[in-house]
This record gives sequence, C-alpha cells and structure tokens, in this order.
Amino acid sequence: MASALRCTGLRKRYGPKEALRGVDLEVGEGQLVGLLGPNGAGKSTLVKIACGLVRPTAGTAEVTGAPAGSAAARARIGYLAETFRFPGWMTADELLRMHQRLAGSSGGAAERTRLLDAVDLTAAATTRTDAMSKGMQQRLGIAHAMIGEPALLLLDEPTSALDPVGRRTVRRLLEELRTRGISVLLNSHLLSEVELVCDHVVILRDGSVVTRGAPADLVQPRGVVVETAGGPRSFPEVARGAVPDLVARLVAEGEQIYGVQALASTLEDVYLDAVGDQEAMP
Repeated sequence: MASALRCTGLRKRYGPKEALRGVDLEVGEGQLVGLLGPNGAGKSTLVKIACGLVRPTAGTAEVTGAPAGSAAARARIGYLAETFRFPGWMTADELLRMHQRLAGSSGGAAERTRLLDAVDLTAAATTRTDAMSKGMQQRLGIAHAMIGEPALLLLDEPTSALDPVGRRTVRRLLEELRTRGISVLLNSHLLSEVELVCDHVVILRDGSVVTRGAPADLVQPRGVVVETAGGPRSFPEVARGAVPDLVARLVAEGEQIYGVQALASTLEDVYLDAVGDQEAMP
C-alpha cells in the first residue's frame, strides 16, 4: 500500500521540552488513522510537522513521497485546525471560492456545490459564516479542507462541536473518502467516533507511541454475562467460543437461560490503559 504520510524517527524539542521522541507513523492510501493521546502528548506537533508548519529536530516526514513542507507536499494536503475562524462577512460559497483561489483549484462552482452537499450545507451556500452555528462552521471547515482533491486530510477534532446528526454526516463523509482513496489522519478525543470509522489507531503518550493497531485487534474479551431466572451471572474467564458448553452446563444444572452477552473491552479501555493517569493532567 502506498503511503500518504510516512513519519520516521520524528523528534521535536522546544528548549528543554521534548514534544516528540522518535515517532514512527504511517497513513496508507485510502486509510483512516486515528491519532489519540492526552493533552501534551505531541499530537498537534506531529500534525504541524506533517503540514510543514514546524520542522522536526530529527527524523523525516513525507507526504506522498515528498518532504513535508515542500511545495509538492503542501499541494497534496488539506488541513482543518481545531481552532479556526472564518471572515464573518463571507458566505459559505464565497469562502470556498476564496480558498479555491488560494489552493489553485480549478474546480469552480461544481466543486463548491459538491463539497457543500457532502457536508450537508447546500441550503447554507448564501449564509454568512457569522450567522452559522459552531457545528455548521465546523462542517464548512471540513469542506474547505477538501478543496483541490487532496491526497491526505489532516483533521484536528473535526466533530467536537457537532451534534449526533452532524457527527453521523461526517462519519459518512469519511467513509466515502476512503472509497475514493483519500487518506485521513484524524486527531480526536471522541473515542467512540474513532472506533467507528478508523482502520488504525495510534496512541501517543509523552511524545512516544505507546499503542497502535486496528481497533478490533486492540480490544480484549472480558468474559460473558448470562441472564438467568435468578438474575445475571458473570463468567469473566469464559471465552466466546466456550459459550455453548457453558449454556449446556447451566441448563443441565436446571438454570433457565434468557440471554447471553459476550463482553469485550472498548477503545476507551485500551486508551486509558495506555495513557494511565495522564488524561487528568492539564
């Protein structure tokens, strides 16, 4: 699989503070990678290096094979920062038109219409951005990051201000991007969203990768709960494959069985195990 983003041995030092400590990370073509970690873990520094806004102290970062920060790399990325502000007097269509000029996109009105439709803002094309809710502005931000058909999208907390309907819209959009071969590095604290859409997750702590893998591979079984006539009974050591034998034994013992639930850890459990008490730090 070709790499949309490849980081090798990335280190970044700000004076005595080492924000990144030899990070290796890869986002394949059409892959959605979730970047997780507590505040101060180095996520924003990594994204800024990928954008070319910050230079690493050591190591390399490449976007579709070009050095991060080069003209070729910048032409292949779309970026939405966590904190952004649009000119309030511009309508959604005017904002996208301005960014088309800045990005050198020749997509014209057709591209603007397609992007507004993708983020469910077609009806707001002539609405000034200062009249939009925070959620609408955030969806417009995702549309502006997609101008020019970038090969890699760097999204920093893209669903933090969205209601459940808005988050579902973004999830569907991200799944569509995957089918079109567009890669996404998603920095988010909404672990349930990451678990739903990402092919791979990378968890940072103190500037180092502490856990990585597909969400389904990271979670662990945690036994089963059997609903009986006498109430629920927990069997924490029983694996999913042993459930039929367990049920047969309970029935033979005279139990009435109403349901069986196989338990597993969530991505939140994996995350908290990886970062420990750092999540409580400022």
